[in-house]
Amino acid sequence: MKQDVTRDAEQGSAGGAKPDVVLPALGLLGTLRWAWTQLTSMRTALFLLLLLAVGAVPGSLFPQRSANPAVVTQYLQENPTSGPILDWFQMFDVYSSVWFSAIYLLLFISLIGCVIPRAIAHFKAVRSTPPRTPKRLSRLPVHGTIEVPAARARATGLTPMLAAEQAAALLKKRGYRVDVRDTATGTPSVGAERGLTKELGNLVFHTSLIGVLVSVAVGGLFGYNGQKVLVEGESFVNTLIGYDSFDPGSNFTGDQLDPYSLRLDSFDVRFDREQESHYGQPLDFTANLTTQDGPGAEEEQQVLKVNAPVTIGGTNVYLVGNGYAPVVTVRDGEGDIAQQGPVVAVPSDGLYTSLLVIKAPDAQPDQLGFVGFFLPTAFVDEAGVSFSRDPDPFNPQLNLNSYYGDLGLDDGTPENVYVLDTDDLTELNSRTTDDGGIVLGVGQTVDLPEGKGSISFDGLQRYVALDIHHDPGQLGALVFSTLALLGLSASLFIGRRRLWVRTAEGTDGRILVEYGLLARGEDTRLAGEGASVEKALLDRWLVPDGPVGENGQQEAGASSTAGGGKPNTITKDNS
Repeated sequence: MKQDVTRDAEQGSAGGAKPDVVLPALGLLGTLRWAWTQLTSMRTALFLLLLLAVGAVPGSLFPQRSANPAVVTQYLQENPTSGPILDWFQMFDVYSSVWFSAIYLLLFISLIGCVIPRAIAHFKAVRSTPPRTPKRLSRLPVHGTIEVPAARARATGLTPMLAAEQAAALLKKRGYRVDVRDTATGTPSVGAERGLTKELGNLVFHTSLIGVLVSVAVGGLFGYNGQKVLVEGESFVNTLIGYDSFDPGSNFTGDQLDPYSLRLDSFDVRFDREQESHYGQPLDFTANLTTQDGPGAEEEQQVLKVNAPVTIGGTNVYLVGNGYAPVVTVRDGEGDIAQQGPVVAVPSDGLYTSLLVIKAPDAQPDQLGFVGFFLPTAFVDEAGVSFSRDPDPFNPQLNLNSYYGDLGLDDGTPENVYVLDTDDLTELNSRTTDDGGIVLGVGQTVDLPEGKGSISFDGLQRYVALDIHHDPGQLGALVFSTLALLGLSASLFIGRRRLWVRTAEGTDGRILVEYGLLARGEDTRLAGEGASVEKALLDRWLVPDGPVGENGQQEAGASSTAGGGKPNTITKDNS
């Protein structure tokens, strides 16, 4: 058999054709090991991090069901062809989609797989001694030689071993961890290393990224976000039914809601009344609240401002909007009160010109609806168009159109309270009818045509729009983000360096000290570090008060050659 293999090889060589190389099969275990190696590489982690950022882009391009399901439904109706395709790819549920979750989990696993082996290697490196001294320090990128003259060595009792110990002490003061070795030979050396904090910072950075991912996941699973419009004098209790809109986390349960309450006592807005260029612009918003942490707890007075949230019951309450709420009374055709109380008007400009919708589904014999606008300080121009000249309510006025019919609220279909669908309604008052539109000042009442009822403008209140946010991972995300920034700074600005010093005694009694430095990676500051180390060694062995020769150089000192071996005489021996 051996002869046959040799003969085949000789024939292949003679024929000029190389024999085929048979590669070993990886097998199942080898394939899994290869896949794990690829997944836990730093290149893969960076790619997944970039892919996660790219994957979040569709969440800002397409409406999301978690934020506004009505907008998603409208998008699907307006795009019957592309809408279902996008929905199949979960473009309307990006952050809870299968593909986005897969990227998230793979990044999480990849970071863990990167960090654990590097942490073990770093722990071993910290416990180990600096690497052995190279035979030729002159091959290192930064190196040099220092000569201590024989006279100086005899005067101070300097020996190669003592020089190595003194060099080790100096390097230790500079932050190096040192190891004096080869003490039994005539040429002792020092191994020194500095910058292990660089790798520690790298590990802190990647570990903190894992912490940020976990914190974000916890917030997404157990957090919630809700909105509430609160008129002056009204109270809010932290229950599901108390929210106007509510966006829960994936694993949210109603038991997580702390039963706190808050009441809007008053809301004050201060407008600029001094500068002509900014006249009427808002300067400050202040909401005075009465809060109660739970049933039976003492009430507490708190102030809510923009960018200054109130924290209560594990939630942050933010002030995100405000406006006017005219107080109206709607009576039906039978003279009964069908609707009474403040109605939220949605501002459309900086002068608080606001859109207003009033629905009275309990009116008899026909349901009533009103749509129009509210003007805080009403004026009429030459063309007869009403507008507001100031955001403060100096002359509040309601301008409304009225309708009667079926408001579409009895079939259980959700309706937007700020929109009145007039397709199935009959118009009563408007600019196009003989009765004209409804114009109301405070304290005024207008009867509706055909005996359908009346509407009165009783007063004016303010309201605030609150955003109530609960994120159990918020603190963790802040802490880990800060640690990631500190770790990244350490890994970028701290240099990992190794330094060796070898001492020996010359034939004439001189002490020869050779040093060399090596950086891990590119380090533009390595040459400066070498110069600083050389200066520290020269200062240690240089005679501070020796006589000065005619050439201006100190006698009985030390000399050095640094860098790539080019002599740079600091002092010379004239003994």
